[in-house]
Amino acid sequence: MAKLAEVIKYDGDNTAFVWKFPGEDFNSLSQLIVHENQEALFMMNGQALDLFGPGRHTLETENIPLLGKLINRVTGDVSPFHCEVYFINKTEQMALKWGTDSKVQFMEPTYGFPMEIGACGEMSLRAEDSRRLCMKLVGTESVLGREQLVKYFRAFLMTRIKSCLARTIREQALSIFELDEHLEELSDALQKRLAPDFAEYGVALERFFVTTVMRPEEDETYQRFKTLHFRQYADVAEARLNQQVDIIKQQTEAQKLIIESQALAQKRQQEGYTYAQERSFDVAGAAAANEGMGQYTNLGVGLATMAGVGSSVGGMFQEALAGTAAGQTPRQAGTGEMPQPPETAGGFPAMESPASAQGAGTVCGQCGQRVPAGFKFCPECGGKLQPAPARCPKCGSDVTGFKFCPECGERL
Repeated sequence: MAKLAEVIKYDGDNTAFVWKFPGEDFNSLSQLIVHENQEALFMMNGQALDLFGPGRHTLETENIPLLGKLINRVTGDVSPFHCEVYFINKTEQMALKWGTDSKVQFMEPTYGFPMEIGACGEMSLRAEDSRRLCMKLVGTESVLGREQLVKYFRAFLMTRIKSCLARTIREQALSIFELDEHLEELSDALQKRLAPDFAEYGVALERFFVTTVMRPEEDETYQRFKTLHFRQYADVAEARLNQQVDIIKQQTEAQKLIIESQALAQKRQQEGYTYAQERSFDVAGAAAANEGMGQYTNLGVGLATMAGVGSSVGGMFQEALAGTAAGQTPRQAGTGEMPQPPETAGGFPAMESPASAQGAGTVCGQCGQRVPAGFKFCPECGGKLQPAPARCPKCGSDVTGFKFCPECGERL
């Protein structure tokens, strides 16, 4: 029994871009069901008449039930009112694979040598202009699937991708060894270049991704430049590491010196003496250890130096020992009178004791003998004479190079 009206709806899968309903020459009042993300193109007598969106629609086909059979007898049971329906899938078709069929030749911008690379990735397409898509690509085909659509576009895909990829690398001066860092930039550039070609056929290029760049790992020239490129970064990293190690060593040495200085300052504070007094101790010890014209003389130099530390006590020892060295009794030495040295046969004054160092001349730092003023070398031991240390007028401490006495604070 012939149907008075039909229900026309999509019965294909989601991978098809365009699917043609298998029935034709529908009677009037037939019901067309269009789902969301779909469009239906109604063809009447070879012309694309109406484009229906989602919903239920009633068709006017001029094919009238019962009466149409009588009309069809004249044409051999073929309806003169031919009609068809094409369903267009508007969903975005993702994960469509693409890849270059041959190597892309270009001039590497960083090192200036010729290079060949390959590329591949994925893209997503969507039917945007249903009428244009059916007119330009579908024709009389019953189904236009994903693979078939990509096959149609493969020729200009390869041409556009190769030229655009090489031009983008050159214009942006992208090193072949750093392309993975710029895959997003390459993808955007290629999508902008390819989108107008797809739009001409009613297809929208929604997304385009370059996922892999194949480099000529077997090429010896490429391997040499690759080694050179990564060696540069290795040298920079090594230099930075050595610099950091040197800085750490310097900081460690500085911290060590600070700690030692703080410990020594704390030790002096606990034992109650200053740096100048410590130097006086060292000089006194060195003078007492020298072998000269007598132990009393050397000991006098040491005690004279210690006078800067012991103040009045050191002065008493210095005065008493000076008298003993000059042949006086301790009582005579306590008077503070300094005996006059007798003259020798050569006309030079006799050597005075170290206690007379407060007068003219100086004292030899090696043998401890009194040397008249104007001498540069000791006539006793031949040692080079050093200038007599400056003494504080109040306490007698060594104040060489100071403006205030480090012992009693007297202004000099």
